[in-house]
Amino acid sequence: MNIYFYIIIVLVTVEFALTKYLSYLNIGYFGRKVPDNVSDVYDEEKYKKSVQYDKTKAKFWLLVSTVSFWVMFAFLVFWVFWYLSDFIGTYSQNPIVWGLLFFWVLMLFQTLAGIPSSYYSTFVIEEKFWFNKMTKKLFVLDTIKWLLLSAALGAAVLSLIIWLYSYFWDRFWLYAWALVTTLSIFMMMFYSSVIVPIFNKQTPLEQGELRTAIEDFWKKVGFKIDNIFVIDGSKRSTKSNAYFAGIGPKKRIVLYDTLIADLTTQELVAVLAHEIWHYKRKHTFQMLAFSVIQTGFIFFILWKALSIPEISYALGTSNANFHLGVIAFGILFTPISIILWIFGNILSRKNEYEADAYAKEHYNSDKLVSALKKLSKNNLSNLTPHPAYEFFHYSHPNISKRISALEAKK
Repeated sequence: MNIYFYIIIVLVTVEFALTKYLSYLNIGYFGRKVPDNVSDVYDEEKYKKSVQYDKTKAKFWLLVSTVSFWVMFAFLVFWVFWYLSDFIGTYSQNPIVWGLLFFWVLMLFQTLAGIPSSYYSTFVIEEKFWFNKMTKKLFVLDTIKWLLLSAALGAAVLSLIIWLYSYFWDRFWLYAWALVTTLSIFMMMFYSSVIVPIFNKQTPLEQGELRTAIEDFWKKVGFKIDNIFVIDGSKRSTKSNAYFAGIGPKKRIVLYDTLIADLTTQELVAVLAHEIWHYKRKHTFQMLAFSVIQTGFIFFILWKALSIPEISYALGTSNANFHLGVIAFGILFTPISIILWIFGNILSRKNEYEADAYAKEHYNSDKLVSALKKLSKNNLSNLTPHPAYEFFHYSHPNISKRISALEAKK
């Protein structure tokens, strides 16, 4: 039990305490007086239902995260990571095989351990509030697909990273950074066209009133994209969304079928005007650049950390190795990770305000406001998040702040 062990225990405990404190603050804000500019989102009965939904979710995930904390605490105190590594090492000490099997077992454990909470969230909480449309068969298929996909992709990437660590130590962080950056760009370009179809059906938006309205707006603002798709989100949930995906010739706009059902044509165009600005202002590239810089920084610090064997020893081993070093580093990196997370959310919220302003200037702020209100109502969104919780966790400003910005100097 060296100094790094105690630092790890303190960091795990402090992170747990911080996240729980923020959650308790947020729960205490449920049911407060709704801001005047969103007072028409819910009637009294619907608002009570929204508060009940928020409380039910929050209390359930408080329980789940508490169990997760104690499991992690037990893993650390009782040297579970070391015992697992030592057991796998009796079969193979080839660094690639050893590391892959170690992380595969952890991933399988995490997936299986998460199934009960995921099942309860979907078929009890979401079902109770009329959101769930997923069948139990689809739930099982989704779980199996994600497990196989994660295992396959993870194995390929992790094998290369361990190989770089084993044979190119002097420049390991640089080569690993280049590898993950390449993968990130590839996933950004092809995720929607390669990965999403494994789980959802995407069909081109048909010619009609909506497509005509979208194309008319694009002509007005000098923007053109041929790839507009509708995704069958309704097979899993009644909740709605829309997003830009891909870059270059692979860029596309994806609309949930539930969104098309919930909003009018003008409201949908207002939402797309918002999404278009994200692309025109290169917010996607901005977030990619932030991610690339962050990844390079993480690999550099990891490279330094792996050269300190005492970090691996903190998990119980007397022989430093890559996979235990990575686990220990991931926990030690927590304070910096939190700072980067907060900064990323601040940047994302700024971009959302900019995209809203573009929709207001170039299309119709009233239609965007009505769309935001409908989406909040249909999704039972929390209208009164605690400021501290919002600062830490929200990638989008809450609806009241967005509407205030849209209505300013109108």
